[in-house]
Amino acid sequence: MKYSYYPGCSLELNASAYDISAKAVAKPVGLDLMEIDDWNCCGATEYISLNQLAAFSLIARNLVKAKQQQLGTLVAPCSACFLNLIKVESYLTGSEKLRDKVNIAMQAGGMEYTPGGLKVRHLLDIFVNDVGYEKIAELVTQPLKGLRIAPYYGCMIVRPVGEDAFDDPEYPITLDKLMQVLGAKVVDFPLKAQCCGGHMTQISQPTAMDLLNRLLHNASEYQADIIVTLCPMCQLNLDAYQNDVNKFFKTNYHIPVLYFTQLIGLAWGMKPEELGFGKEFISAAPVLKAKLGVEVPETEAEAGKKKRPSKEELPMPRMPGEAKE
Repeated sequence: MKYSYYPGCSLELNASAYDISAKAVAKPVGLDLMEIDDWNCCGATEYISLNQLAAFSLIARNLVKAKQQQLGTLVAPCSACFLNLIKVESYLTGSEKLRDKVNIAMQAGGMEYTPGGLKVRHLLDIFVNDVGYEKIAELVTQPLKGLRIAPYYGCMIVRPVGEDAFDDPEYPITLDKLMQVLGAKVVDFPLKAQCCGGHMTQISQPTAMDLLNRLLHNASEYQADIIVTLCPMCQLNLDAYQNDVNKFFKTNYHIPVLYFTQLIGLAWGMKPEELGFGKEFISAAPVLKAKLGVEVPETEAEAGKKKRPSKEELPMPRMPGEAKE
């Protein structure tokens, strides 16, 4: 099964564990992820609000690049990229006026967007619907038995509705079922589709800390060992800022935040080193050793090789003429 693959900026940097593990678990089930040539940033979540035409043109360029592969499906593991790609594909298909404006901008690169011929899908959708739970279960050699998991979808993957939705937008369950197939105990997690705050960590610390604390408290309340997610921004916020939440609210959370692809790989008997373990800030080593007997590498943060991204290193939007701080 061949798919066009759009990794997005995050998977090259802070979410490299997601890219590593996604490619590792794709191979055993015959998923051929063909990275599109010369792709560009999708603009993250804010750029569309600042300059819609420029943002739509950037995203349309990626869609055109994917269509050139003639594979019919574009897979995006990042939820923000997925939402941007599927949103622009829908808007440009439905509005000739908008499409004409975007194509004028794209003429500078010798490109033109035409509707049809491409379906944008999330990586989770591919695993649960194309690979299927049955095939995933067949490959389990090391069940995640005894591991209590809080499945966290975040707010972006559940936004597409109608024919583009592959799960319930109010109370999604595909990730829950996937974790159960792997042998884990899925805990109740009522806030599973609530926002993590996105870039609020760089805009309003009190707001960001409150949103993150709600999620961590909810997971802790239901005694989750691990939060599993499918969104790089959600993972970054809950992982990199967890100790900030502890300081802010005088809590003592220590809940590793991992990607669903990493847990698939573990259940399939893959080595943690093959799945990007050690790149998280909150180490998964203690709980995986205690519950599964699995040894995982020391985190890069513990070894002093990784620091939380600074405000200048994050793709923060700025108004025209606004200087960097």
